Amino acid sequence: MKFVEAYDLLATTVLLLNSEGEVVVANSAAEAMFGRSRRHLIGQPAVQLFDRDPSVEQSIRQACQGELADCRQFAMIRRGFEPVEVAVTSIALTQQPWSALLEIKDIEQSVLVDRSVRIVEEIDKQHELLRNLAHEVKNPLGGLRGAAQLLESELPDPSLQEYTRVIISEADRLQTLVDRLAAPQRMPVQWQSVNIHEICERVCALIRAEFRDVAILRDYDASMPEFKADQARLMQALLNVVRNAAQILSANPATTSPRITIKTRVARQVLLKHKQHRMAVVVSVIDNGPGVPDTLRDRIFHPLVTGRDGGTGLGLSLAQDFLQQHGGVIEFDSHPGHTEFRLLLPLEPL
Repeated sequence: MKFVEAYDLLATTVLLLNSEGEVVVANSAAEAMFGRSRRHLIGQPAVQLFDRDPSVEQSIRQACQGELADCRQFAMIRRGFEPVEVAVTSIALTQQPWSALLEIKDIEQSVLVDRSVRIVEEIDKQHELLRNLAHEVKNPLGGLRGAAQLLESELPDPSLQEYTRVIISEADRLQTLVDRLAAPQRMPVQWQSVNIHEICERVCALIRAEFRDVAILRDYDASMPEFKADQARLMQALLNVVRNAAQILSANPATTSPRITIKTRVARQVLLKHKQHRMAVVVSVIDNGPGVPDTLRDRIFHPLVTGRDGGTGLGLSLAQDFLQQHGGVIEFDSHPGHTEFRLLLPLEPL
């Protein structure tokens, strides 16, 4: 039935119930929500999918009997061994083959989606400002460097050239910084078939060579297919995120057995940049460091924002830029002892 198939396009879980309160239709998002296949969900009493809650049970029963138009409330489910809070809407149906509809949303995921959309919008504004600033800085910077070169050629005492070389060197350093601020949007994306695990392995090798005191663990989904992306930019984005974690761990000797885990998974029905995708690649970078400071949480992807001595504040900003060019986003969760950055990319068929 076309009407039922349309539910598979939704990111939220939808269950259709008969008059006995049993599941007769479950969309693809329901499988991810409950960690069960559709075959195991169909025929189950809907109330058994939630932790026991008399108010939820009553709402579902009344909706199935046509005694309740709709009711919105919170409930708990079990995903594996973890309790998860969800928002449940029970809706009575009339003149339909089903008696009731349950719409179930993961509260945490909803918060993450809202935050990701806000991050994208904020960073777009930041980069527009920085591109304008870079344009204004480049001309006088070039003039400064040219004047220093002319002065160097006219100096009678060669020992004085040390000062002009400092001016030229610093002008070049600022030019490089300005170019990095303006560069991400300049070159077109080079689409090609990529294997995410090959990229992960190259990043692991680089980090192991640079940070020998940090353990690198891998947790790969072997069924991950190849997909289209710009391999160089995707590798740079992942390297920036992993290197950032390694630098934080190395700078905090109090962290016991510092380690980074790189995990890959396929997510279903993911909303990225206001667009619904049937499947997405998720690369998680998890470390056991001190966590992201509260003062940086809302600005961590902004250019020139860093919580590390000697940091430029461009690594995570550039990584977020590259993901956005692929239609993806980087999001994170963090508390002391566990920080997880997730790189989400649309998984389009080749």
